[in-house]
Amino acid sequence: MQLIIGNKRYSSWSLRPWLLMRHFDLPFDEIMVNLYQGDTRAERLTYSPTGKVPALIDDGALVWESLAILDYLAERFPQLPLWPAERIARAHARSIAAEMHAGFGALRQAMPTNFCARLPGRGHTDAALADVARVVELVSDCRTRFGGTGRFLFGEFGIADAMYAPVATRLVTYGVQLPPLVRDWVDALYALPAMNEWLQAAESEPLIRSAEPYADA
Repeated sequence: MQLIIGNKRYSSWSLRPWLLMRHFDLPFDEIMVNLYQGDTRAERLTYSPTGKVPALIDDGALVWESLAILDYLAERFPQLPLWPAERIARAHARSIAAEMHAGFGALRQAMPTNFCARLPGRGHTDAALADVARVVELVSDCRTRFGGTGRFLFGEFGIADAMYAPVATRLVTYGVQLPPLVRDWVDALYALPAMNEWLQAAESEPLIRSAEPYADA
């Protein structure tokens, strides 16, 4: 498999499939396209019909959009617990993953992704904090109803956690105060070896002050 991603310092959507694939030790070649160096749209179009990242190429299949990639991986590797096994929990996980894919625009705009920055208090607009409140509600509800003794949304790390992982990093970047149950979930994500690998690589990339996450999917 080949996974096409953007800059690790800024590309929140690229993190989602990358984190899942690395966590579950799925073999893939990483192809990084610098979103902020010259005109890379033509290069991105060779991988994705939208000209956005991430995209996955696997044995003749081309999959773009992060959630579609994650769902494809669940079908490709049914032996792995990427979605919850239980029907009601799985339906809930699919719903919150779709909600993340389609929503939280105010949070994305006011608190853009920078995995390496620490900007406490910045971007705390009323609309962004309303989105944060919804994230807190979702995480608390999932952990209470489906998490059991695990530290992730449905007990063990899976697609739902991967979809929400970039939001967790925003909560850290912008110093958002969180209730203990949600803070523990954030800490669990940051403790993942795959997350640490991504963050270390992000630190090694140059800071681009004009960066805008314009080519994520």
